[in-house]
Amino acid sequence: RAKRPRGGGRQLEAGMRGILITCNMNERKCVGEAYSLLGEYGDLLYGPEQFSEQEERLSGSEKEEDEDEDDVEAALKKEVGQIRASTEQKLRRFQSVESGANNVVFIRTLGIEPENLVHHILKDMHATKKKKTRVILRMLPISGTCKAFMEDMKKYTETFFEPWFKAPNKGTFQIVYKARNNSHMSREEVIKELAGIVGSLNPENKVDLNNPQYTIVVEIIKTVCCLSVVKDYVLFRKYNLQEVVKSNKEDTQQNPSSLKGEQNSEAVKPKTEEEEEHSKEVKEEST
Repeated sequence: RAKRPRGGGRQLEAGMRGILITCNMNERKCVGEAYSLLGEYGDLLYGPEQFSEQEERLSGSEKEEDEDEDDVEAALKKEVGQIRASTEQKLRRFQSVESGANNVVFIRTLGIEPENLVHHILKDMHATKKKKTRVILRMLPISGTCKAFMEDMKKYTETFFEPWFKAPNKGTFQIVYKARNNSHMSREEVIKELAGIVGSLNPENKVDLNNPQYTIVVEIIKTVCCLSVVKDYVLFRKYNLQEVVKSNKEDTQQNPSSLKGEQNSEAVKPKTEEEEEHSKEVKEEST
């Protein structure tokens, strides 16, 4: 069952930010779709990756050093530099790393806000109803990661949650939890502790399981806890790219709450174990 490491042996670890993507089998194709989709919208939102000027400065400084060396070594050095530059350019904004779980792809991001990018993609797909992927199911931004132990998570989230929930900021919220290849964490304990932290940041933060302003996504893989706080989780069908492009007569951007009645039935169409698990939402009230 040993899997061949993807991404040159790079693995998901605490400290990374990125995008967690689920698929039904065919992870290689999923990675390809992810690069294509993220590249398309990444260029739209942030412009093409700027790398050439830096490389020109680098090659310029190397040229001065090369003048005293023989031509063969200079040419070799230049070629290695060009290969490195083209490789870094591809890796720079999005890089697939080994997630540690089957049917899960993790794309590490650099220099971008995963939440903004993924929300933009889903908003566009929701509006146009244009299907852009075949094997990608859900695409979840991961804005922070820490070690998947309760003490680490409590300490980390006290700061991580502040932009959304620390007074004067406030909002209604739910917590969705999923653990893969990890047996030492308790769903109930994690949800209770994190809800308590949100409540301590501002007592006006309240749980809302029907149509919350914010959904706290907790995805644990092995010993890494992946976290994000996302908007429009119900409207965008739990960030499922297959479901968000489906037409629905009740579907209106102006009134997201119109979707609450079908949240559980509609959003879990792909009857995978992974999707089924996500329908078990928060049952605890924050204190």
